[in-house]
Amino acid sequence: MFIEGQFYNAPVDSPQGVFDYGHGISAVDSVYDRREQTAIHLLIEDGRAAVIDTGTSHAVPHVMDALEARGVPPEKVDYVILTHVHLDHAGGAGQLMARFTNARLTVHPRGARHVIDPSRLLAATVAIYGEQETRRLYGEILPVPRARVIETPEGATLRLAGRELLFLDTPGHARHHVVVRDGKTGHIFAGDTFGISYRELDQDGRQYSFPTTSPSQFDPPELHRSIDRMLSLGPGAVYVAHFGRLTNLTVLAGDLHRLVDAHAALGERHRRAGAERKHLLIEGVRSLVLDERERQGWRLPREKVLEIFALDIELNAQGIESWLDAEEKSSLKS
Repeated sequence: MFIEGQFYNAPVDSPQGVFDYGHGISAVDSVYDRREQTAIHLLIEDGRAAVIDTGTSHAVPHVMDALEARGVPPEKVDYVILTHVHLDHAGGAGQLMARFTNARLTVHPRGARHVIDPSRLLAATVAIYGEQETRRLYGEILPVPRARVIETPEGATLRLAGRELLFLDTPGHARHHVVVRDGKTGHIFAGDTFGISYRELDQDGRQYSFPTTSPSQFDPPELHRSIDRMLSLGPGAVYVAHFGRLTNLTVLAGDLHRLVDAHAALGERHRRAGAERKHLLIEGVRSLVLDERERQGWRLPREKVLEIFALDIELNAQGIESWLDAEEKSSLKS
């Protein structure tokens, strides 16, 4: 049993990079950017399965191997569930749906068009990374037929072999973000709304959480509300995409609120910094990471901590800048 306020024993990592948590819940390492950075969660009930977030197209073999090891053939996967459509979470959706012939894909109504026709999402990614790097990172991104897509707005429910899944609208990281409450355990699959938490930084079993503000829809007030809403449901555990199961949630939520405010304050401090703003935001997020190293007592050297957070520092800075730009445009319109 996982009890709020208690630390947990880490699950055993199988040779296939799968972490089993009990209750039919597993995390599959998608091996995105590096190992144990992005998880794909499996939920299995009475021989039927749901895949929660998909990683990139490169992660498809890892998912197929994990399902096979658990005795679940592709035709018994009922759902591919997306918390949101950022490509590190949803890039492999089309590839998996082509293999899961009986599955339906679920997605927030705002994200549905991007899985049905991913061209716009792909173009935005190419604009950031370039075509060659986008293909290297995400592989081939396939569309999902409209008839196989289920929109999951606030309060939508589905059943996996009788196991109820409740969808909650949780903006703040992205406006098209949902979290999924598992009716059997009360646990929540949180995508990116409950932050990032890499297991190599756990200190004597003590976990941490750090917000992800990646572009382009970071919204501090909404993110605060979404964190509080998840906590109000009293889950014994939350599963985040980066990476795996979190407990001691009251403490972690407090850390998230403090750090969301710190990211917003960083943005306000450099709102009018002009051409220097991007550099100042990156340096500011680096400082937040290093401050957290001291607060949490992480034993890894500064350079290693910065290496672990390298991608997140860049993306969080970009997300703060996108938030500032959006606010400026909004003020000009009003």
